[in-house]
Amino acid sequence: MTDDRTADWASAAKRLPRGSVLVVRARDAKRRLALAEQLYGLGRLLIAGDPALAQAMGAAGLHLPESRMTEALHWRARHPDWIITSSVHSLKALMGAHALDAVFLSPVFATTSHQGKKPLTPLRAAFIAARALVPVYALGGVTACNARLLAPAFSGIAAITSLL
Repeated sequence: MTDDRTADWASAAKRLPRGSVLVVRARDAKRRLALAEQLYGLGRLLIAGDPALAQAMGAAGLHLPESRMTEALHWRARHPDWIITSSVHSLKALMGAHALDAVFLSPVFATTSHQGKKPLTPLRAAFIAARALVPVYALGGVTACNARLLAPAFSGIAAITSLL
């Protein structure tokens, strides 16, 4: 996942396994477009919160913030081939994820990208993930060292800062 930081996201994407999903996130529309163009062809792009850009770029899909997760059915009807994901931060939010292809549960660990946000902890995150009807990817402070602490309830991991 990208964020609003200026970083060498293309180099980070090139180090990922073939077929990885790249979630392009930036609050500024021009920055989001530039990131999408920079990362196009380096993985399966999901554009965060911008269905028009996802369509224009021929992206693999759309990533929705938790607050817009209910839009998934609308976008699924318009783009049945899209991968549609969302971030979730609680068990309650996860229970509304049935129309998604996957979710990113965060923050599992303390993270620099969301400083001050209390982490779920691996145990609580695993408890939440085990109740999911869709694949759950652990996000937030995940590193090569602490990824071993994640329970098999997760389908995989996602990262921001640790990729840079």
